[in-house]
Amino acid sequence: MHTQSVLIAELLAYLLAARLVLRHLSGGVREVLFTVLNLGGLYLFFFQAGDGRSLPTYLAYLALALVFYAALRGCGQRPGWLPWLAFLTPIGFLILIRYLPASLYGGPHRPYGPFFLGISYLAFRTSYLVVEIRNGSVTPPGLMRYLGYCFFVPTMSVGPINPYARYQSAFAATPPELPPTRAAQRLIIGLVKYKFLGSLCFQVTYANFLLDDHYHPWIDLPIAMVFYYLFLYCNFSGFCDMAIGAAGLIGVPVAENFDNPFAARNVKDFWNRWHITLSTYMRDVVFAPLSKTLVRAFGPAHANHAIALTITIVFLLVGVWHGVGWNYLLFGAAHALGVVTNHYYTLALKKRLGREGFKAYNENPWIHAAAVTLTFAYCAASLMLFANTLPQIRQIFASLQ
Repeated sequence: MHTQSVLIAELLAYLLAARLVLRHLSGGVREVLFTVLNLGGLYLFFFQAGDGRSLPTYLAYLALALVFYAALRGCGQRPGWLPWLAFLTPIGFLILIRYLPASLYGGPHRPYGPFFLGISYLAFRTSYLVVEIRNGSVTPPGLMRYLGYCFFVPTMSVGPINPYARYQSAFAATPPELPPTRAAQRLIIGLVKYKFLGSLCFQVTYANFLLDDHYHPWIDLPIAMVFYYLFLYCNFSGFCDMAIGAAGLIGVPVAENFDNPFAARNVKDFWNRWHITLSTYMRDVVFAPLSKTLVRAFGPAHANHAIALTITIVFLLVGVWHGVGWNYLLFGAAHALGVVTNHYYTLALKKRLGREGFKAYNENPWIHAAAVTLTFAYCAASLMLFANTLPQIRQIFASLQ
């Protein structure tokens, strides 16, 4: 087991070495050394558990990436349906790892599989790369750069889902770069949010506040809802801040994942501000092609209903992506309901108020404040499904009096 001081020293050594390799070397040597550093960091920080299973899992993880790469190179630029094979290969393995019987893992089933940390982000990064190549925004990478992209340590465990176009820009002759002082500041801010503010909020969430085998007044439920929302934001956005800051110190630009979600005025706006890289992925990979297909199938007269159906499918997939269990599916359904309601409400307002009236409606500060408040409350309440299994939710309501 690593002590905290040793872990910090290893992280600093990784950041310094990665920075030196990326900024002071070039050509094939840089590609190989940068990839070796990330593969070593992957094992050191995520798989060196000493339980006898870490090395085989690490090697299996590498083998998966090689399979994805073979599918990309073999099918990604072919005509017809073959690129879909390259796209679906990572998604298929993600589904298998999540849903294979628990006995294959030698113990109770857990979301993401017991060992494959970050498999969802790896699958989404590599499948999205196929889309980027098909759109002509990037050229297929060589094996070394592909592996470096797959296993870039700062974004390995919980994202963001950084597009390959951003990652490869770090290897350009004049790469975009976050100034080191701002990158360090971002890293520190993320650490404070993740370790300090998140830990404080966690004390008043469902796990520590309501699931304690005691009876609670009903007012405790909205308190737990609000503080779980705050905890999840501090925890997740704090980790993303650390990832963006660490990557910035190395010299690799990473996509933003949060944009003040508490200011969202509806659930659609919430997803433009919360887990932005996942929203972008679902928009480009699912919503855009599926909505076009359904609009053609339903006809122009029913285009709005086709869009509503597409929204529902997208958010059910978002729910399932977050974890295994009915509660995650219901979480996706709750957000589908929120976005679909906003979709039809916006259409009705535009029809009733006209262009100028709708503009005045959106600019009204009282309406804006009410919308932000209701959206905050709805999102906080919906996250109860994200935080708890259905038996836990029943236990929570049974404890209220």
